[in-house]
Amino acid sequence: MGKVKIRTLGDETLENEQKLQSKQKNKDKKFVKGGKGHSTLRDEPSGSDSKSGERIVAVGPSEEELTKIELPEEAKETKETKVKTKTKKNKKKKKNPHSKSYQKVIETLDRSKKYNLTDALEMLTKLKRSKFDETVELHINTISTGISGNITLPHGTGKQIRVAIADDDLLAKIAAGKIEFDILLADPAMMPKLARVAKILGPRGLMPNPKNATLVKDPEKAAENFKKGQINFKTELKAPIMHLIVGKMSFGAKKLAENIQTLIEAIKKEKIRNITLKSTMSPGIKLEI
Repeated sequence: MGKVKIRTLGDETLENEQKLQSKQKNKDKKFVKGGKGHSTLRDEPSGSDSKSGERIVAVGPSEEELTKIELPEEAKETKETKVKTKTKKNKKKKKNPHSKSYQKVIETLDRSKKYNLTDALEMLTKLKRSKFDETVELHINTISTGISGNITLPHGTGKQIRVAIADDDLLAKIAAGKIEFDILLADPAMMPKLARVAKILGPRGLMPNPKNATLVKDPEKAAENFKKGQINFKTELKAPIMHLIVGKMSFGAKKLAENIQTLIEAIKKEKIRNITLKSTMSPGIKLEI
């Protein structure tokens, strides 16, 4: 006869409670209640310090909530400005910045060719496209800097030059900021007084100087020469180039040719690399030296 297992009343209830407790202990995922926001579940390996299956809660707005948040007005304006700037940069630049009239006359000129003076002046007349009396200019590249001098053009420049002679009254006007002249002449004895306004005259290139024939013993005579058409020529301080006025289109080819030849002789051909002739509105014409 086999063994008979005897259970007392109430043992079954106690056994069920023990089973439930055992299951609870063996659970390898435990939930931790979090605050506002979404949570993530992280499974920890057995034997680690942290509790297995602990839920890590990230506090803050979700991605959906972030997308619904409206940007402040300043941020919106900055964004719009960036878009506009980008659009402007993407706009194509004009292929040719010159006007149609300029493009039309430029077709008659060979930019690679060097013209003799007679042909260049004839071409200059063809290139004229404005109604006003344009100024004729020479742009000269020299072999070096430091080349300077003065010359009286046979027919003047066509420009009315305001010449002044330094005295006490004029210095008072200069100190007050009134400059109503293009050339200032002075006697060497006036230099100590001119030093007081050197900061005003110097940056404008108006300070009397013996190199440009404006600091002279006889300012009255020098003033007459300047009014007749005397000009100063001088290379730029840091570049071997000169920009000079040689007359007006209304002078005609003969007078312009005489002015240009006189100027080239004064500078000396051996000191010149190249010359470009042009009027106020025309393209440049390369000259033979």
